[in-house]
Amino acid sequence: MDLQLNGKTALVTGATAGIGLEIARTLAAEGARVVITGRDRAKLDSAIAAIKASGGLDISGVLADAATGEGAATIASTAPSIDILVNNLGIYESKAFRDITDADWSHLFDVNVMIGVRLSRAFLPGMLDRNWGRILFISSEAGLAIPGDMIHYGMTKTAQLSVSRGLAQMTRGTNVTVNSVLPGPTRSEGIEAFLRSQAIDPSAPIKQIEAEFFATARSASILQRMVEAEEVANLVAYLASPRSSATNGAALRAEGGLVNTIA
Repeated sequence: MDLQLNGKTALVTGATAGIGLEIARTLAAEGARVVITGRDRAKLDSAIAAIKASGGLDISGVLADAATGEGAATIASTAPSIDILVNNLGIYESKAFRDITDADWSHLFDVNVMIGVRLSRAFLPGMLDRNWGRILFISSEAGLAIPGDMIHYGMTKTAQLSVSRGLAQMTRGTNVTVNSVLPGPTRSEGIEAFLRSQAIDPSAPIKQIEAEFFATARSASILQRMVEAEEVANLVAYLASPRSSATNGAALRAEGGLVNTIA
């Protein structure tokens, strides 16, 4: 299926690895001009080279810390006209509730929520003026099924759903849409360290640790394996395209059945 992304410009935050990199790669392969962000020049250049090597023809990067107001302003000024905004950058950690400090709460909120708020504030008005645009928040199943060991993370992912739905209300009667995607545990940079931190025997083979994780910590999963980053990227690419014009204000799942509801 032609996703009709030729001529569209997409900005993907946190795209030097993991889900963000796959989203950027997929959008570029579909013909979009893609701008990615990163704080590390070497990682940014490596991601650009990887996307070009896999067929992306028009890819560029902005060196900026999107988690700060200054970084968001730099991104907005460097790429002022964006058709597709993918708010992907995020962080997570496992920590007992009693050990989560005020600084932890604030830091996760600033990174996971305020980046999307700032960039949406910068780009949504232009989309509305041009009467076309897509804003996507990469949330998580943890925004609906809050893990007991990641309450602060789950809070930020629920907040993203609220922001996304609220912004969608502002697009009434236009060709601009705002949606959220909820991945489940996804194979990406850093996931092995996270899994080992949860394991009974951190030195066990990673396949054994992954099976243990889904048997215990995420037993509700129907998929019973890690989601692959490209599986998330495929859904994002569809939502970013003109093909998804009737989908607005929605929270779409790619979480392997972890959330045990039909709504």
